[in-house]
Amino acid sequence: MHTRRQLVAVALTAALAVVGVAAPAHAAESNGGTRVMPLGDSITEGTQIPGGYRIGLWQRLAGAGYRVDLVGSQYNGPAALGDHDHEGHPGWRIDQIDSAISGWLTAGRPRTVLLHIGTNDILQNVDVPGAPNRLSALIDRITAGAPSADVFVATIIPLANQGQEAAARTFNAAIPGIVRAKVNAGKRVHLVDMHAALTTADLIDGVHPTAGGYDKMAATWYAALRAVPGTVGEPGGGGQTLVNAASGRCLDVPNGNPADGTQPIVWDCGGAANQRWTADGQTLRALGTCLDSPTGAASGAKAQLWACHGGTNQQWSFGADGTIRGSRSGLCLEAGGTANGSPAVLRTCTAAAGQRWSRG
Repeated sequence: MHTRRQLVAVALTAALAVVGVAAPAHAAESNGGTRVMPLGDSITEGTQIPGGYRIGLWQRLAGAGYRVDLVGSQYNGPAALGDHDHEGHPGWRIDQIDSAISGWLTAGRPRTVLLHIGTNDILQNVDVPGAPNRLSALIDRITAGAPSADVFVATIIPLANQGQEAAARTFNAAIPGIVRAKVNAGKRVHLVDMHAALTTADLIDGVHPTAGGYDKMAATWYAALRAVPGTVGEPGGGGQTLVNAASGRCLDVPNGNPADGTQPIVWDCGGAANQRWTADGQTLRALGTCLDSPTGAASGAKAQLWACHGGTNQQWSFGADGTIRGSRSGLCLEAGGTANGSPAVLRTCTAAAGQRWSRG
């Protein structure tokens, strides 16, 4: 049972979120790694323990050699958390997250989304029977806005109040069926049983975890991510270099700038992150963005980087002859010259040396 002080604290947190109290302005942190969006409410933000589960998750990923870029419009946490960006909004319900998610996805361009939401629907007693349908609609909006992202949907953690915990269990019971329906529809959605990872002994105030409880959440997210290849890249920075046969130079994101429309070049191979490419399904990714063929590309068009969306103009196949062919255009990736800085272009496939690439 909550104390009066605990209930006032929860209500104040919700009120601050509703009136739109914002964190101080900050510059987004980025290390060029795989873009992961922690998404939810105060449990994602880390109320009581600033940074919450993101601390332990970051430390596990970094310790295993994964290069991950946490993304979001919010920012908090201690120095032990190497990247403070997130999309955790204290007091917010499913419908409030749904109303803003499209803009966050456009800004954050996540490769992976970690969703833990629904606790405030129960705490605020807002149409609790309708919460599963709202969650389903939110997942649809996320998969539409980021179709190439993997979305990990967690059951919500336990609540100390018996009546609220009963409602949480009913809500959680609907989530496996929701996730299964999305998977059957071809969506990249995964279930994470977060409720089973904690008990009420892991709560500091009946709602939010202790430091140990948040670390249990971190361990659960980490195991789920490791079980789906590509969702946090590969250990050691991940990816491979693409070495051009004509020049012996590597496909390179110039100046490490993956902005939409950037044209890759060839440059002396150094093995840095801006020369490491990860094949994820049929996409080729570097620095969290995808190799892209412009709409309506004809022979001679530039190759470019663009936010990943999974469209056919971002799908590529490796030929036995070393060519990299675009699925939509049918054109091959070619180095436009052999000198450092020569631009990557798309041309009719001939398997000439400038169109052959080896993975190293």
